[in-house]
Amino acid sequence: MLLSTVLFADTKAKEVEYLGLFDINQVSYIVGSGKDAIEIKRTMTSCAKNKGWFQPYVPAKGINAVTEEEMLYALNDKEAIVVDMRTPDYFFKETIPRAINIPYGEIELRLDELGCTQKDGKWDCTNALKVYGFCNGPVCPQSPTAMKTMIRNGFPAEKIYYYRGGMLDWTALGLTTVKGLF
Repeated sequence: MLLSTVLFADTKAKEVEYLGLFDINQVSYIVGSGKDAIEIKRTMTSCAKNKGWFQPYVPAKGINAVTEEEMLYALNDKEAIVVDMRTPDYFFKETIPRAINIPYGEIELRLDELGCTQKDGKWDCTNALKVYGFCNGPVCPQSPTAMKTMIRNGFPAEKIYYYRGGMLDWTALGLTTVKGLF
């Protein structure tokens, strides 16, 4: 009886959750062909802890991809603002120091916080700040979605800086985090 319980528990512990690659449903990619073919899958692990699917290196034409080094410099740049584009529950648990939270679903309504003004129901982003945006990491669609919305509403793409690594890379590298504040 004990042996069967241990075997059942071991089997349950080894169940694997496969995550999407290029979209939510694509859970594998074949490399090579025939007998040399290898199926690559993305599985939930303690390191690969974010669901989602691979986001492009640059979400839209004109957006600048940035590294951790550039994010650090942005934190002291008076003409820049670092925006955590994740939902508030993530932000309040942990974020990059000095980041503000504008969730991806609210960005269109809050462009004034990024230096834009409204005129005749349209956004004028002539005096916009440089926006360094991030979300949960390379498989999170929240900041790419927000950035595309910003551009659609007149925000200049060249003033958007995308930190694709997001919180996943920031924490994996051991960089300081803080609890998000109102």
